[in-house]
Amino acid sequence: MEQPTLNSARPEMTRALMQQTGLSDGMLHDLVHRFYGKVRRDEVLGPIFAARITDWEPHLEKMVSFWSSVALMTGQYHGAPVPAHAGLPVTWAHFERWLGLFRATAEEVCPPEGAIHVIERAERIARSLHMATQDATSAMPNLRRAGA
Repeated sequence: MEQPTLNSARPEMTRALMQQTGLSDGMLHDLVHRFYGKVRRDEVLGPIFAARITDWEPHLEKMVSFWSSVALMTGQYHGAPVPAHAGLPVTWAHFERWLGLFRATAEEVCPPEGAIHVIERAERIARSLHMATQDATSAMPNLRRAGA
């Protein structure tokens, strides 16, 4: 049987991860779209996203590329997530809520090994982005005092 064409900078690594986790680009597409559908409907997270994203299609495609890079090492994503999130008015409670929706969606969409794989990465990302938002928040008073 012929192998599917992979949009990956590291096709052998991507194939190995796909085999190990049961994940695919199509599955990650479904995960991202279903997850952000839940986020948009969420009473706490929805307004935060709605205030910043008006055209969802480009954002969703960027997130599909991001998760393809994170989960399957494809190298498709070329953005900078930390600066994009640094100024958000969020606390760890927001990240916990985000993680709860992500975990539930991953378990609905992905096979067990794939769900574990993406959830572990989502937890690391949430911790990293939370630290970035806290650093940005704590630096704001210093910037104001310095006249920035």
